[in-house]
Amino acid sequence: MGMTMTQKILAEHAGLDYIKRGQLISANLDLVLGNDITTPVAIREFKKMGVEKVFDENKVAIVPDHFTPNKDIKSAEQCKCCREFAQEKNIKNYFEVGRMGIEHALIPEQGLVVAGDVVIGADSHTCTYGALGAFSTGIGSTDMGAGMATGQCWFKVPEAIKFQLKGKLQPWVSGKDVILHIIGMIGVDGARYKSMEFSGEGLKSLGIDDRFTIANMAIEAGAKNGIFQVDEKTIEYMKEHSTKKYKIYKADEDAEYSQVIEIDLSTIRPTVAFPHLPENTRTIDEVDDIPIHQVVIGSCTNGRIEDLRAAAKVFEGKTVHSSVRAIIIPATQKIYLQAMKEGLLEIFINAGAVVSTPTCGPCLGGHMGILAKGERAVATTNRNFVGRMGHVESEVYLASPAVAAASAIKGKIASPEEVVK
Repeated sequence: MGMTMTQKILAEHAGLDYIKRGQLISANLDLVLGNDITTPVAIREFKKMGVEKVFDENKVAIVPDHFTPNKDIKSAEQCKCCREFAQEKNIKNYFEVGRMGIEHALIPEQGLVVAGDVVIGADSHTCTYGALGAFSTGIGSTDMGAGMATGQCWFKVPEAIKFQLKGKLQPWVSGKDVILHIIGMIGVDGARYKSMEFSGEGLKSLGIDDRFTIANMAIEAGAKNGIFQVDEKTIEYMKEHSTKKYKIYKADEDAEYSQVIEIDLSTIRPTVAFPHLPENTRTIDEVDDIPIHQVVIGSCTNGRIEDLRAAAKVFEGKTVHSSVRAIIIPATQKIYLQAMKEGLLEIFINAGAVVSTPTCGPCLGGHMGILAKGERAVATTNRNFVGRMGHVESEVYLASPAVAAASAIKGKIASPEEVVK
């Protein structure tokens, strides 16, 4: 029996010729990642081990992004802890205000992840990097601490679901709609501890930013990781950004999958996830009049340049509804600058939106857009759990940047087709 993409990557990093699903292995790591919430806990565990140095100064990355710029004294102390540790251990990849970005947009932009890598991060959306053909997954802070010390992590080899993509995306449909469609189909536990592996001729219709979005939300289906077959678009991205060599792994023809699901991209419509789970999806055609109070376009899911371009196409020449607060958050400083050069920020501000420095902020109810009791938000973020963005009696609707922008203009959940004629 052959191996999947994920199994091949893990086997090589474990020094084994062959592994099978359910097998317990210890694998060498190419990157260990943490943020301002999870890293202080990992640091405490690291110190308990009595280790003097991290396993590799170039293979640890710390990105304070959740409550930064510091929203209060506690968050300032968290960042101080991270900063002092990074300085003490000579960690090369420390990114804070001025250099920073939202971690899962910043790490690939900095070229720190390439195809064939094994990456762990003390953040559940570390699975984002599977867009580049890497095995990347979220872990707890204790595992992060052990990873920083030893350069290794143990895994139970996941079984895999193969998503065979065909067809081409229709106008105003993006990677966000694709992953919401899939989660709506299989449920939030439909891929529990499995690898979601994406391949097929439909990949040609998906840009790298679309793939980052899809891989990012693999965890919302319960997956251990999401991973894309490497193609010309992946290689082009890595040639532009990467700081190290990559290795392409292809699934064997006789690889074993627990399920094979065919997705015709041409049939997918703009999709919205209703409260309070990402699986509670409806197409835009099934949405009734639902007034909203806030729109957030950003996060590690949809704060990249293609996301901002899509939103700007909708906002251009329009005005944000008087009952809506529209918040735009470019995911990194580089994306912010690119959006500025392209005139996107001017479009947003002229429309009545506010543009923020890179931060996770409102996504997790941290700051920069907390919801009050009874308020509704349309957000391009990844989770809409009870109280996720503020009060437990607020509501979050997940959507693409285009749908979010259209909703900001109409004052209710709306399709970009209604706004852009």
